Amino acid sequence: MEFRSITPHLGAEVTGIDLAEPMGSNTFNALREGWLKWGVLVFRDQDLSRDQHVALGSKFGELHVHPMYKDQKEHPEILKVATNADSAYTAGDGWHTDVTCDEYPPMGSMLYVTETPACGGGDTLFADMYLAYELLSDKMKSILQGLTAVHDGALPYVGSYKSTPPEGGYPRHEHPVITSHPDTGKKVLYVNSGFTSHIKGLRPNESRALLDMLFRHIESTPKLVARVDWEPNTLAFWDNRCTQHHAVWDYYPESRYGERVSIVADTRPAA
Repeated sequence: MEFRSITPHLGAEVTGIDLAEPMGSNTFNALREGWLKWGVLVFRDQDLSRDQHVALGSKFGELHVHPMYKDQKEHPEILKVATNADSAYTAGDGWHTDVTCDEYPPMGSMLYVTETPACGGGDTLFADMYLAYELLSDKMKSILQGLTAVHDGALPYVGSYKSTPPEGGYPRHEHPVITSHPDTGKKVLYVNSGFTSHIKGLRPNESRALLDMLFRHIESTPKLVARVDWEPNTLAFWDNRCTQHHAVWDYYPESRYGERVSIVADTRPAA
């Protein structure tokens, strides 16, 4: 198994491994170490059944059930990511970290794409939230340290996707604006335009101005980004605790199809 970097700080393509085959402890440990180092791993030419996809994700922990699809009877842990000419939106078309509205957001996600647009396009951009934090001034870091933000599932699921909320509404939880990665110990900028509604303790205009500045920092700093171009039967596995991503919808009216499993974190985001 070999890792070839996509950028010097984020992303690597992995060769020499068949994810459908049984995985020994040495291979698993090397894979996990590479995932923690690079944040995003890309595996091409993989042939996975749904059961094998689920089994692969389960090696890393309990699988997440998405709040929009809790009543899905077959493989509730699989989230279908499908876009075609009839789609009103494509999932993830904007910078976000997966399901940060949960109390225990997914620690990682594995998206397996089997159909890509015939015309090209449909790449996913990933952004390094370690580096996003490091590029802030020391003064801004001190301002953000200790602040808490609210992450609200209604923002994307109702506001963007126009879904009907379940009884009791979608999850809504608070997380530190600056977190520490539980495995690496490194500081992370942990707000995203998909789910973060406001910062507690600030007036609405103050919260909006601060969040908008941070969102612009993420979306307008090219050096943060690694770009993954999809081919059929490609799987990407990203660390949801230190990255954001943006699925680019630049291929209308062509289609793209994939399925995702996510692994629930065993700790809450913490400063």
